[in-house]
Amino acid sequence: MPSRGSVRLEEMVWPEVEAALEDGTRTAIVSVGSIEQHGPHLPLNMDTLDGDELSRRIAAQLGDAVAAPTIRPGCSGHHMAFPGTISIPPETLMDVIRGYCRSLDEHGFEHVVLVPTHGGNFGPVRTVAPDVARQIDATVIPLADLDEHMQLLNEGLNDAGIDYEQDVIHAGAAETAVVLAVDEELVRLEDIESGPEGDISTARLLSEGFKTITENGVLGDPTEATAEAGETIIQHVVDTYVDHIERERRSV
Repeated sequence: MPSRGSVRLEEMVWPEVEAALEDGTRTAIVSVGSIEQHGPHLPLNMDTLDGDELSRRIAAQLGDAVAAPTIRPGCSGHHMAFPGTISIPPETLMDVIRGYCRSLDEHGFEHVVLVPTHGGNFGPVRTVAPDVARQIDATVIPLADLDEHMQLLNEGLNDAGIDYEQDVIHAGAAETAVVLAVDEELVRLEDIESGPEGDISTARLLSEGFKTITENGVLGDPTEATAEAGETIIQHVVDTYVDHIERERRSV
């Protein structure tokens, strides 16, 4: 059956998936997003939008992969002071990841790549990946280094000519730029507000909640964002992650 060209698993029909597997598609990209506050100007599904875009581009750039539906919601308890946030326990998220990996493994995918796009999901992804890898035949590749992820976002801003950097990123310049690049109509430009900058305690954010640090849910200055910078950020992350995946696949 001829494919319509989509790499999104959810847009394919099952004979297309079967044909793709027979033709050598062996890798599935699984982003792990969230439904949580991102200030007064970004939608609750910001991390999921980012995950959708990253998984689609990574799969397309690899050329022999599909983008599985982004997992949502995620572990967002530290955002629960803001209405609309939906959070699940780490154990629940890890069970969902196990279900994804087992399903994809059963159908013949040989590599499952986990791409968290929300800070609270990086720990559960790192924890569950080796566990599930021992239970299935497929190789599980977690791209779950939060420090690297933040660094890539800052590097993308810099590559786009924006001299701005944050140690802790949330709803500021980098994430606002990403949403502008994916769908600028989702950004409430008239509601953009800045948040705290400088030395911010990640431990306090996680233990006491974002509201103890930022009243509006924003860290940093989103006014620095541009759609062009968002495109640069996304592609920088994609290029780096594709390199990681290809190296991991060659080592198996």
